[in-house]
This record gives sequence, structure tokens and C-alpha cells, in this order.
Amino acid sequence: MKKYILVFLLSFPFLFSANEFSFAQNTNEAQAISQAIFGNKNIDEAYGAFQRGQYLTALKLALPKAEKGNVAAQTLIGEIYANGLGVAKNPALASRWYIAADEGGDINATFALALLYQQGLGVPKNRQRAAELFKKAANADHIKAKYNLGLLYVEGVYAKPNITKAAQLIKQAAEAGLKEAQYDYGIMLIEGAGFVPDLTMGAEQIKLAANAGLIAAQVEYATLLYLGKGVKRDKKQSATWYEIAANNGNPVAQNRLAKLYGSGEGVELNLKTAAFWRELARNNGLNDIDLDRLLVSISPNDLKKAQEKARFWPQEVPNK
Repeated sequence: MKKYILVFLLSFPFLFSANEFSFAQNTNEAQAISQAIFGNKNIDEAYGAFQRGQYLTALKLALPKAEKGNVAAQTLIGEIYANGLGVAKNPALASRWYIAADEGGDINATFALALLYQQGLGVPKNRQRAAELFKKAANADHIKAKYNLGLLYVEGVYAKPNITKAAQLIKQAAEAGLKEAQYDYGIMLIEGAGFVPDLTMGAEQIKLAANAGLIAAQVEYATLLYLGKGVKRDKKQSATWYEIAANNGNPVAQNRLAKLYGSGEGVELNLKTAAFWRELARNNGLNDIDLDRLLVSISPNDLKKAQEKARFWPQEVPNK
């Protein structure tokens, strides 16, 4: 397996952290949490309160059921304490409810508990135990657990190295619509890691992840378009995708977009705009001598304006 794949996959180790569902406390986000965690379960009063963002009410209603062994109620309480929804965060208390729900067969609790062991939140850090729980959840068809288990097989520390198993698990997660898995699956197809190389299918998967808002995929898809790798070469579309990622704060995209403006590739030549994006990339720690050469002829006044714009970005430069 090529080193690039290994480095990338491990750049998102266990992406779905215990803080995954830490949203502001409003109704829409409560509904998103409920759907993500509990799926399409029949909604009772506790879940109804949870969906409306009435977390203390949900906790009060869920407790009697949880104490009687209702695993869904136990998982709900675990989520409330793990994410500090209406209460102070308490991962230790959350872990106790997750353990109870896991023992009762709730696979969502199994996955959540794995994340706590992975990070040492509320329980002693134990990546071996986390791996066992990820495997248990993955075997029960938990999509995010499959993705995390796939990463474990790539890492080869807490699960025996197996690129074939990793590839199949990541593929399954990608086909279920998990954007991080779509990106990894795409890269693996392009590099031929665990699969027969397929540049076109790889590019399609990366595009799916890019459209889903994964910034790393946006940068990668822009690069594929620029190179014509797996897709028809299109520098204009490449610039568009770089700009999307650049506006999302990605320094690599900012640097590459600056180069396109500095050379007039895919966009109209504009040294002032190139200097602006270069400044943002620099502010994010990315310097590029080749880009500096492209901008050697920019006027001092235009350079000053670009730097000022970058200083206030994403806000507008205030009127003087």
C-alpha cells in the first residue's frame, strides 16, 4: 500500500469523536442529533423533548425508563451527558449509561463507548478496548463503526493489518453516504490500495465527498480537475473548487488558488487577488517561493491593499 494512502487515512483517525454531536441547543440541531443517533425509532415523550431541545425534560422522562433497563433511554441519557446538552458535560457518567446500554444490545451505545475508550474520556484510555467495540458495532452494521474499524486495519496496531478488510469496510461506509469514507475510498481506488486501480471511479467518489462539504475532498477534486486525472481536465472548474475550499479556510487551497490567479490559469490573471490568497495561506503557515516569484511584479500599493483585505478576512475592510 502506498504511503500516501496510509498518511491520509490516519489523518482522520476516528473522526467521529465524542464531541461529534456538540451542537448549539436549538430545535433543528436537536432533531439532527436525534436522527443521527437514534434513526427512525418511534418517538416517545423523552425523544420528543430531546428533538425540541428540551434536554432537561428529556432527561427527566428518560431516567425512569433507563433505570428499568430501557437501552434506548440509557443511550439518550449517555448522549445528553457526553455532549453537555442542558447539563454540564460528564463523560464519566455518560460512559456508565453507555456501558449499560451496550450490555443491553444497543449498538449506538457500543459505538459511542468505543469513542470514549479511544480518547480516554470518562474511562481510562484503552485503544484495544475501543477496537473491540468498533468491531462489535461494525459487525452489527453500524456505518461509522465500519469506517473506524477500516482505519484500524490500515493502522495495523490495535487490529491486525489487513488492507483488503480495510478497503471493503471503507467501501461499505462510502456506499452508505459517509463523506469521509467516500474520500478515502476514492483515494484508495486512484492509488490501487485494496482495489484494482480505477481513476474514474475514484474521482467520482472524491467528487461526492466534495459535494457533501468535506474540505479535503474539495481540494483533492480540484487537483484532479487541474491534472485531468480520472476526469476531463478543466482548469476553470479546478479554480472553482479551490476557491470553495479556500473560502473554507484551507491553506493548501488558498495557496493553489493564488497560483492560478498569479498565472492566469482557469481564471483571469489578477495579481492583487493572487496576493490576497497568498497572504491568507501565509497566515495559515504555508509559504511558497514559487508563488512569491509570480508576484514579484505586483505594485506596492496593490500588495498593501491585498494584505489589508487578508487581515480583516472574512470580514470586509472597514471604511476609514
